[in-house]
Amino acid sequence: MKKNNHTIKNTKTKHLLLASILLIGAALFSILLLLLHLHKATKPDKIQKRQENPADCLLAYMDCVAAKDYEAMYAMLDIEASGNIAKEDFINRNSAIYEGIEMQNMRITNVRYDKENEIVCYETAFDTAAGEICFENEAYFQKTDDTYKLSWTDALIFPQLRKTDKVRVAVLEAERGEILDRNGRVLAGLGTAALVGIVPGKLQDETADLAKIAKLLEMEQEAVEKKLDAGWVKEDSFVPLRTLPSVKEIELLSLEPKAEMVKEKERQEKLLNIPGIMIGETEIREYPYKEAAHLVGYVQNVTAEDLKEHEGEGYTANSVIGRTGMEGLFEKQLKGNNGCRIYVTNQDNREIAQLAKKDAQHGTDLTLTIDAKLQVSLYEQFQDDQSCTAAIDPGTGEVLALVSTPAFDNNDFIMGMSQEQWKILNEDEKKPLYNRFRQVWSPGSTFKPVIAAIGLETGALNPEEDFGSEGLSWQKDASWGAYHVTTLHDYAPVVMDNALIWSDNIYFAKTALKIGATQLENSLITLGFTNKMPFEITMATAQFSNEEHIQTEIQLADSGYGQGQILINPLHLACIYSAFYNDGTILTPRLTGKQEQLPKAWITDAFSKETANRVLEGLIQVVNNPDGTGYALHREDLVLAGKTGTAEIKASKEDTTGTELGWMAVFTAQQDAARPLLMVSMTEDVKGRGGSGYVVQKVKKVLDQWF
Repeated sequence: MKKNNHTIKNTKTKHLLLASILLIGAALFSILLLLLHLHKATKPDKIQKRQENPADCLLAYMDCVAAKDYEAMYAMLDIEASGNIAKEDFINRNSAIYEGIEMQNMRITNVRYDKENEIVCYETAFDTAAGEICFENEAYFQKTDDTYKLSWTDALIFPQLRKTDKVRVAVLEAERGEILDRNGRVLAGLGTAALVGIVPGKLQDETADLAKIAKLLEMEQEAVEKKLDAGWVKEDSFVPLRTLPSVKEIELLSLEPKAEMVKEKERQEKLLNIPGIMIGETEIREYPYKEAAHLVGYVQNVTAEDLKEHEGEGYTANSVIGRTGMEGLFEKQLKGNNGCRIYVTNQDNREIAQLAKKDAQHGTDLTLTIDAKLQVSLYEQFQDDQSCTAAIDPGTGEVLALVSTPAFDNNDFIMGMSQEQWKILNEDEKKPLYNRFRQVWSPGSTFKPVIAAIGLETGALNPEEDFGSEGLSWQKDASWGAYHVTTLHDYAPVVMDNALIWSDNIYFAKTALKIGATQLENSLITLGFTNKMPFEITMATAQFSNEEHIQTEIQLADSGYGQGQILINPLHLACIYSAFYNDGTILTPRLTGKQEQLPKAWITDAFSKETANRVLEGLIQVVNNPDGTGYALHREDLVLAGKTGTAEIKASKEDTTGTELGWMAVFTAQQDAARPLLMVSMTEDVKGRGGSGYVVQKVKKVLDQWF
């Protein structure tokens, strides 16, 4: 039967299509084989090129070592001549050593083939965690089927290494630098703590004993059990649980009150009565002066997040890192850099060779300008208050004290704080974790000398002009509505010195109006307002308004006596006061550096010499005139100057339930004072407790100790 032309054409078309598919498939298969060949050649390419003689094979093998390509290394071995080492064992041995020592940047030089002895001699050098390692070595190759294969032994890694030997890496811990006060007293340094741990095999009644241990250590029982369940723990292991204050150290240094010492001794004695508990000693970071807690800060063990964030900076799982205060701010200086040692031990764990060593670079000590005794004195006076104090040397700008109360014991963060301790600390209404000396506050009447100086400097104020008595209440005109500026004393004549002595709000409200909002703003900006203070610690920035400018006439008037929306940091205010001691120049505050370092001006000629000295005369009278609000600080042995202050903190002008801040700024007025000091103290909630007078009495006791 004849096929029609259409059928024949279709059949031919199918045959051609099938043939084309087969041809394309064959071509693709050929390309695939070529790619596989090329891929296979990427790793051993150098090997193939270097198989002409053993020297080339050695270089090819070392290229694989440098690339940490352990499978390619194994492929080059004569397995029988290499002791029939299994691939997994070979890879584990080489990877553990090369990666454990952090080998990189391998260099192979001076390769020589000793044909007579069939040995390749060469020199190796590479970098490690402990520095460079270099050595001479030799390798032996077997020729099989025109291919050279390596006879591998452990000595190929290091010449002195044998099969049963181990390569070990030891971190040489850098000692953290100490934090010292100006007289060398240790604010943060090396101390000793009691390390409490369990030997699991010695526990008798595990459930009951663990409950007792957890309770005495103020830990959750689950946390104790989790430590005991760690993979490395055996029956005779010592499992650390928590560090506690060293009773021996407490008795020796009397760092804790007696009651606490007795309580701690009793706790540790109860722990030791539990079978399996052991208490040893361990070195820790110690803070002898908890009075400087906010300033010095504390360290803690690094976390996984820390290791990730600071990768490549030398931190290990055993490192500590500064969290707050000076510990955090000067972490790089204090930390130092760990060293490292790489060595070989035999099967008896005896060291037989040291391969490399990099000494630890210990952290650098940090000396502060702080006087620890003044710090302690201030803390003891204000420890029960919500308070802060900044003290400086008015002639150098050196910061002598920065205190925030209440505070916390930074040693608790080292020992390991219980959940209950942390809860109490966080929920305390007095906020002991809050660093008050870094914040800004309403300065009240301590701001009046600043307004007086600006008024004199701008020509808006004539210190001899009598503003006239207004009684105890005043307003500019009826446009102020029901609002009046009030003051506490009626006196005459109403001139600048008397206004400072009696701390007259009305006088300085009028002075602010004379200066004007724009001029006052510009003058305050010149004095560092709205700008960051040049200081090692970042302090909150002073402001004259919540908005960009002073908004109303009443706000301007209130600003004249340190109310309105004026906010300033106590250290910033102390620096401005330094102008009254230094003929008008405001000094830069300094917390670090050598004591003999020359003072540095922050704002040169902030006021003229005449203005500074004129205000100084008034401040001397505040303390030395019997009518002065600061007369309680009067001394016969030297001349002090200063200004009291009370700032009302309320939600609105009509609020009568607000609280008060009490202030005292005081300084030695004489240039030849034996122990110059300028101190600004602020205490919250002094309403009904004597106002600024409450602070004055506290400051007086500190000054008595200082002088």
